[in-house]
Amino acid sequence: MTALAGATPDALWATSLRRWNTVCWLLFAVMAVGLVAIDRPGESKYVALVLLGGVVLSYAVLDRFPANPVVRPHVYLSVLVVALGGLAYLRGNYAALFMVTLPHYWMFGRTPKASMVFLGLATAATLAATVLRQDGWTVEFFTETLVSTVLVVAVGALIGLWAHSVVGQSAERARLITELEATQAELSEAHTRQGAADERERMAREIHDTLAQGFASIIVLAEAARAGLGSDPARSAQQLRSIESTARENLAEARELVGSPQRPGQAAAGSVAQTLRRTLDRFAEDTGLTVDADLADLECDQQTRIALLRCTQESLANVRKHARASTVGVVLARQPYGVELEITDDGTGFVVESSSGFGLDGMRKRLAELGGRLTVTSSLGDGTRVLALIPPATAESGVSA
Repeated sequence: MTALAGATPDALWATSLRRWNTVCWLLFAVMAVGLVAIDRPGESKYVALVLLGGVVLSYAVLDRFPANPVVRPHVYLSVLVVALGGLAYLRGNYAALFMVTLPHYWMFGRTPKASMVFLGLATAATLAATVLRQDGWTVEFFTETLVSTVLVVAVGALIGLWAHSVVGQSAERARLITELEATQAELSEAHTRQGAADERERMAREIHDTLAQGFASIIVLAEAARAGLGSDPARSAQQLRSIESTARENLAEARELVGSPQRPGQAAAGSVAQTLRRTLDRFAEDTGLTVDADLADLECDQQTRIALLRCTQESLANVRKHARASTVGVVLARQPYGVELEITDDGTGFVVESSSGFGLDGMRKRLAELGGRLTVTSSLGDGTRVLALIPPATAESGVSA
């Protein structure tokens, strides 16, 4: 409703304004009773009642209907200026009304400039009316009326300017707090979306590294078994057993992914060398390729074991699907700069820069989470070398980067 009252969100200000409004209504009532009961009948009495009634009516409408198109805040202040001047001319007891309504110029002024203008008009009107009532510039006017009025107006102006400054700062703080809350809400929502995206990416990587690879292996084994049913039944039977074993492992992986979403893909018990050895033996049995392995017996945390196992499985899956190799070499060693896993093949190779696929990206991200890195070296006709490195501090403690 007002520049001062409407801008402040502080409960203290709202309470103070309500109390001041109560004082105004009490003053209006006392002045009305005094005019009716004490003053002698006459034209000045009725004019004073009309002026006071105009102020009360304008204030009541403004208080009840802040957006009223007729009695707007500046209209009320104009009525107050006229009433104060009229009461000052008719009688000398206008001072109480002037002082009590002094905050209204700051409450209802749209800007500090407008407040000062209306306050100046009220001051000028009361002083001019007093001069007219006293028939000129008397000593009493200069020593009492002028000095007291200027002091009251000066103090009121200083308090009003200070209040505008405080309210402006409060409004700015409220705006900044609102913006901060909105920013925090947006940031929280962004973190939620990013967390959901990260979780989807993690689950996609786990599914690719476990279930998808298992299904791909089942398809290859099933095709080979079907092709050899007539010529090599024993080999086909072995491949069928591998299919069964792979399917059971996939089923266990699927149950683990559903049942323990925060810790999927747990590596089998035992050292990392034993885990990789079982994977390499299964690969050699399924593909018939020669596998040369040099696996150091290392003690690693579970995250490192899983990362090394997944890198090995992905690399072997790529050899099975793309390399057309005859020999695969795997070396696991602890170096001064960390745990190193090297997988090589003598296959057809590929152009690393032009390659695309989820597997290599998944290995890079998995190693990056542990502070490690993946290096892939290959060229057409010269085979492929995959080198995975995990820093020693991460490999020993399991604290991801």
